[in-house]
Amino acid sequence: MGNIAAAESNAKAGGWFRTERAPRLIRIIAGGEWTVANAPRLDGELLRLQASDAPEAEIDASAVDRLDSAGAWLLVRTKRLLEDRGKRVQNFLYPEVYAPLVHTVEHEHKAPPVTIVHRHTFRHLLERVGHSTIHALGQGLGMLDYLGRVTVETAEAFFVPRGHLKFAALAHQVEETGLNSLPIVGLLAFLIGIVLAYQGGDQLRRIAPGAEIFTINILGVGVLREIGGLITAIIIAGRSGSAFTAQIGTMRVNEEIDAMETIGLNTVDVLVLPRILGLVIALPFLTFYADVMAMIGGAVMCDLDLGINFPAFMRQFEQAVSLNTFAVGMIKAPVFAFVIGLVGCYEGLQVERNAASVGRLTTRSVVESIFLIIVLDAAFSILFSILGI
Repeated sequence: MGNIAAAESNAKAGGWFRTERAPRLIRIIAGGEWTVANAPRLDGELLRLQASDAPEAEIDASAVDRLDSAGAWLLVRTKRLLEDRGKRVQNFLYPEVYAPLVHTVEHEHKAPPVTIVHRHTFRHLLERVGHSTIHALGQGLGMLDYLGRVTVETAEAFFVPRGHLKFAALAHQVEETGLNSLPIVGLLAFLIGIVLAYQGGDQLRRIAPGAEIFTINILGVGVLREIGGLITAIIIAGRSGSAFTAQIGTMRVNEEIDAMETIGLNTVDVLVLPRILGLVIALPFLTFYADVMAMIGGAVMCDLDLGINFPAFMRQFEQAVSLNTFAVGMIKAPVFAFVIGLVGCYEGLQVERNAASVGRLTTRSVVESIFLIIVLDAAFSILFSILGI
């Protein structure tokens, strides 16, 4: 070789290597245990290795006793570093028993180069806004299209006697969305009644002595017209609307919906109509139940905190509210129910064939349902104000 320079790592520590240099060749000889335990030390020594100006190189790891993926990666990386420095690696030798491992590390685990995309901040913001707007418009158009289909199927189910509507499935959905929701709806409505009565009484007491009696007016009108139906719809959107999306989405992931369509079943009749109609039937009763529980909670707080007993509460309540007040709240309930059911089923049918899509669209279903409920509630308030109701 001539002019051979040798630098050998501590063999007692495990893996080692040394270099032999010649005018036109640098040779790296490795041996010992090239394993993950010795990788940190070998990594540092290899990075400090000074390559000569020789145009050719050779790696001889024939003396390696043990080799794992970490050691194989160090050998492969050294080979690539030499090639990056313009050297032609003539030989890359290692024990034949480790050939599959080295081949896998060298040829099948090449990370793609990282490309840093430099984006103009304002332009990127405009792109995101544009994409979000187009997506929202597409969602709206798709939901309107599905609304038309569901409306037609619902009319056919009632007026065309072809056995579209499955009453057993409808009864099951009424039980799931209505009866099973009574505990959570009742508890939350009772607590809301307590909070409204306490806060209203506290504020009216500060305004004028004896004004606490009008807490019942605030409670009655607020709960019956707005809060009772709104809170109930939001609870059901989070409970039943999300369940609709998750159930139908899981069926799509498992290809059950494809199987139903293959055998000629109408998925709207089988999956969508029972859920929507069951919710339309159940939500008005849940709203009425929530109104009653909120009034009971308010009456309890009025008795405990304001000294207004139950007979006095009922007398003032009768004067404060009318049939129109109750009707306004109840009219909204079927509309809210239809929107919750429509959004929940529509998003379930949009699920892609992976589990992540189920979670993403379930979340989207709840957000869209609550958004539409609040928008519709505001629209109802404006309409009733114009009509003087």
